[in-house]
Parts: sequence; structure tokens; C-alpha cells
Amino acid sequence: MNILHMKYVVGIAENGSISKAAEEMHVAQPNLSRVVKEMEADLGIRFFRRSSRGMMLTPEGELFVNRARKILEQVDEIENLYKEKKAGKQRFSISAPRASYISDAFASFSRTLGPEEAEIFYHETNALQAVKNILEVGYNLGIIRYAAGYDRHFRQMLEDKGLKWEMVAEFRYVLVMHENSELAGMDSIRFTDLARHIQIAHADPYVPSLPLSTVRNEELPQAPRRIFVFERGSQLDLLSENPETFMWVSPLPERLLKSMHLVQRKCGENQRVYRDVLIYRREYQMTELDKRFITELTRSKRACIR
Repeated sequence: MNILHMKYVVGIAENGSISKAAEEMHVAQPNLSRVVKEMEADLGIRFFRRSSRGMMLTPEGELFVNRARKILEQVDEIENLYKEKKAGKQRFSISAPRASYISDAFASFSRTLGPEEAEIFYHETNALQAVKNILEVGYNLGIIRYAAGYDRHFRQMLEDKGLKWEMVAEFRYVLVMHENSELAGMDSIRFTDLARHIQIAHADPYVPSLPLSTVRNEELPQAPRRIFVFERGSQLDLLSENPETFMWVSPLPERLLKSMHLVQRKCGENQRVYRDVLIYRREYQMTELDKRFITELTRSKRACIR
């Protein structure tokens, strides 16, 4: 058995026809049929059965094709890795929560790029999409955020999907608001003080195995007025332009607070701990660019989260 023969079987399964697969892969149909028969004889199984709908996978054939696809994906990854190295192209890709200390690290990382050709992808999104980006889109890294109480849910999900994880930061959310906000002048802030103000919140929290409505109710205080946003630029504009607004955030860089005329305050009643966790495939080897970003991420975290 070789990689090319695996591709033939997968191609037939995807097309549901030997003739269509032969045409798509530019292989003579008799040769394709011969390869399938030889592989079936070697392995002692049947891949396909004929039906009115074409070539259908047997249970054994379905198991083979599923595993073959994974092997072929890994082969493609290896080929692409060395093709990019040969071409001298650097590649970096990460999905991350909408956190200013992470975007600050990314900005600092971007200043370390040399004159070499590079493709850099930075996607702000929720935990579910960050995982999907690694498993389905081809991203190398992800950072996911979750409440510490959901640690078991997330660790089980990552284990099931073949992902490794490393702790980046552990923190309690702080409140951020305009420097002229009524909240900014308070010596201490209680949950009840927030009721008169407009809460800005991200609209897409995610916890494996739990309904979205349950997660929202647990993650967000009961504020009578809420604005849900999906990207960080809008939340900063709202906070800097409307003194009635506030938001729960991971601690922000001092530079950003000053430039946007914002302040951040602790709320003693808030005892919920959150974690930001770096994730990547078990077999993935960190590149030089990855290591540079992690260095900047560590620096930014230490400056913001104490």
C-alpha cells in the first residue's frame, strides 16, 4: 500500500464512481479498478459495494477512508511545511479572544518581522471557532478563554480533539468605562451600581456541552440594558464615546486606556476566575515566529495582569 493508492480509494469514495474518480485524477479506469482489487486482496476487506446510487462504502471501507483522509491531511501538512520553508515564506496563524493584552502582544510581534516573505493571520473569535480554525481551517495556534469552573469541559474537549494546551493567564475581569463615567468616581463598585448603566458584552460565549442561553446567563451579570458586539473595535468606540457604558474585560494595557480616555476598576463582588489557554495540535512543532509571538504575549500579560 502507498499514499497514491490511498488517494485513489478516497477519490472513488468522494465521487461515488470509479469512472468519475478516474477522470478527476487523470488515471485510466482499468488501472484504478486493478489498484482497488489488489488493496482489497492485501487487506482482506471490501471497500465498496455497488448500488443504484453508485459505489457505496462498506462499514470496513468507511473506516479505512476516514483513517486514510487523516493520513493524507498529515502528508499534505508536511509537504506544505517544507514547500514553504524551501520558498523562504514564513507563516503564522492564531485565533484569539477579543482581548487587548493579546492584540497588544500581536502588534509588538509584528514589529519583529524581517524583510522575508511572510503570511500572518490573526483572527479574533470565540473558543469554539478557535478550535475549528485549528482542526478544519489550518491555523497553527489558538487562545481560548473560559471561566475556571468550566475547566473540565474544555480539557475534555481538547483531549478528545487531539489538542495540547498551555496556561497563558488566569485573572478576574475588571470593569472598564469612560473616565467621565459615574462609575469611574466611585470608591468601590457593587453589582447593583451597574444597573443604571449600559453593559457592552460579546455575543458569542461558548462552553462545550452546555446550551448557549445557559452560558450567557452564567457569564453575564443581569443588566437591564445590553449591547452585544462581535468585534473589539466597536466595543472600544462605544466605551470611549458613551460615558453610560461599561464592560467586563481582562485587564487592559495602560497605553490603550490613556489613548481612549478610559479607566478600569475592580469590583469586589466579582470572584469569578477566567483562564486564557494556548492550544495547538499534539504533533505540532513551534516555529521561530510562534516562539517570538509567545515571548511578546508573556511580556504583555505580565504588564497587564498582576
